[in-house]
Amino acid sequence: MSASLDKLLANPRVWRGRDQAGCRAGLASGYSELDRHLPGGGWPPDALTEILTGHYGIGELRLLMPALARLSTTAPQHDFAEPGWIAWIAPPFQPYPPALQQCGLDLSRMLIVRPEGADEVLWSAEQALTSGTCAAVLLWPEALDDQAGRRLQLAAEKGRSWAIAFRPPSARRQPSAAALRLELQTNAEGTRVHILKSRGGRPAVIDKLL
Repeated sequence: MSASLDKLLANPRVWRGRDQAGCRAGLASGYSELDRHLPGGGWPPDALTEILTGHYGIGELRLLMPALARLSTTAPQHDFAEPGWIAWIAPPFQPYPPALQQCGLDLSRMLIVRPEGADEVLWSAEQALTSGTCAAVLLWPEALDDQAGRRLQLAAEKGRSWAIAFRPPSARRQPSAAALRLELQTNAEGTRVHILKSRGGRPAVIDKLL
């Protein structure tokens, strides 16, 4: 195989048919309709997920809570005997502990990191992902170019952690190394989830999921 083809196949945005046959089991989202559309039947483990939303508070956290609650209370089968940390990097709001606890999240496994600058947001997320002790890392970067996305994807694979980056709808026009990319839109009937990209799967629209 030529060096140029090797380089092409190493690109995280290239999907090969054989990858679907050996697709790893996903992290059940707690929403059966969503899981039916995701390869592996849930959120992609050890990978980067991007969630695009025009403003916060339309269900983006509620969408993640069932999976995050399980990760905060269940020890993984590798490396350490207790549940991993759930790290929040530069959230644009103050997480409300009673609401998180009501959703089943173990607050003792939660970390909130507030970096001083935009560059430190990505650095902090990369460090948390590669640490091997974080089950999930949520981040709100001011910008996330293709190179930074690839670094987060590789860090998630290395640390066997789930990365979730929240981005504005304008990011839809930009390339992404994420294994999964969703856009949330709200109307009078509820919140629509648009699967823009799913490695090993297909785009889809799920109405009134939340």
